[in-house]
Parts: sequence; C-alpha cells; structure tokens
Amino acid sequence: MPTKTNPVLVMLKDDHKNVKGLFEEYKDATARKRQEIADSVIHALDIHAELEEDLIYPAIQEQIDEDDLMNEANEEHHLVHVLIAELKKLDPSDEIFKAKFTVLGELVKHHVKEEEGEMFPQAQKADINWEALSVKVHERKEQLTATLTPRS
Repeated sequence: MPTKTNPVLVMLKDDHKNVKGLFEEYKDATARKRQEIADSVIHALDIHAELEEDLIYPAIQEQIDEDDLMNEANEEHHLVHVLIAELKKLDPSDEIFKAKFTVLGELVKHHVKEEEGEMFPQAQKADINWEALSVKVHERKEQLTATLTPRS
C-alpha cells in the first residue's frame, strides 16, 4: 500500500526548510536585514511551536510509544521559548543578540533533524487521523498568523 502524502508532516517540513533557510541567510546579511530575518524566524517559530505543542505532539504521543523522544522534543521547545523570550528583550544590534540567535539556530537544526529522522517516520506509521488533524492545524495556524505579529 503506497504511503499517502501526509499534509501535517508536509507542512512541518516546509516550515523547517523555511526557517533553516532564514538562519543561513542571517549569517551573511547586513545589520538591517539581520533584524528582519530574526523577526521572521521568531514569528515563524512562535507559530510552529504552538501548533506542535498544542495539537501535533499530543496526537503523535498518543499513538507512538516513545516517551523519551517526545519528552526530549518538548524540552527542546522549552529551550527555544527561553531563547526567544531573551531575544525579544534585546536589540538586534546588541552583541549578545547574534550569539543567542546563532545558538537558537543550532538548537532548531538539531531539533529538526530528530523530528524528521525519528519522530515523523514513526508518526507516519501511526494510526492518526491526519486529515482531521490537518484541518485543526491549518485553522489554528491561520488564527495564529492573524494574531501573532512580528515585532517591528
């Protein structure tokens, strides 16, 4: 039986690709462009993390027997939230901002590798109603996109 395209996992992978590309773009950007990129990354991660924490992870955790993997993913999210909160208090021109943003990028890259390499393959095989979950996730993403605004 061929595997159907999973709309939730496709969306998450697209988000990952987008954010990883922004982290790469940040490295060689001008100071003004770095601020725009950082704001875009933070906004995207805020939305992405909330979708995973509130809707996607609970659906996956219910169906796969991988508490260690899921607990680690949640702890990585916690660290992302801590770094984002600290970044939001800093001016992007501060020396420490670039260092914290770089660490955030490394954490996200590691997290994405584990999600896509370990969690998603197991989730794909699990008995999850992906179509119903996709509807909830896309509705929530639209709400978050409309209500969470990037800092200016």
